[in-house]
Amino acid sequence: MEALRLLVADDHEIVRTGLRSLLEAQPGWQVTAEASDGREAVEKAKELKPDVAVLDISMPSLNGLEAARQMLKNDARAKIVILTVFDSDAMIREVLDVGARGFVLKGDASRDLVTAVNAVRNNKTFFTAKVAQMVLDGYLEKKPRRQDANAPRSRLTPRQREIVQLLAEGKSSKEVAVALGLSVKTAETHRANIMRRLDCHSVSELVRYAVRNAIIDA
Repeated sequence: MEALRLLVADDHEIVRTGLRSLLEAQPGWQVTAEASDGREAVEKAKELKPDVAVLDISMPSLNGLEAARQMLKNDARAKIVILTVFDSDAMIREVLDVGARGFVLKGDASRDLVTAVNAVRNNKTFFTAKVAQMVLDGYLEKKPRRQDANAPRSRLTPRQREIVQLLAEGKSSKEVAVALGLSVKTAETHRANIMRRLDCHSVSELVRYAVRNAIIDA
């Protein structure tokens, strides 16, 4: 089988080890990079240009959806498989809107991940069973793919979603500034704009927003 270079990103080392074993059991497949958060995954993808990236959604610093957005912004040809324990309609829409071509539930990884990677590497798509059924039922045609323009999440820019995640994880404005290469003043301005836009009056309200919108785990 033709050689395949993979990037695996998950914040749990034991999960990455399991995914590596599963993927490298395929002849010619090699996990050439691992990442423990989305930001690291973006940097390694930019540097190493793997053939396929396998990203968990729930990661610190930058979640898998935002990481996928940035990877595709850096390289529109990037091939991405999303792993998640969530299969809500809202999450499925998010994954499809990001542009990832593969979607696998973690519980199905041992059965479906290799198939998903093979599909994506060959410019095809692979959706876990529930998503495939939704597509067959015409779900995406019956309802608009884009979120309501008045929904809070859709009013945030990608940079603002990054900042929301960092703030919800307990980072200070200074720590946000360092993580994103901003001045502290700029980070504080972003924070004030986000709080006003989302009508949040405390960090605890921002955390609840981030959890409801799957930006961070509960």
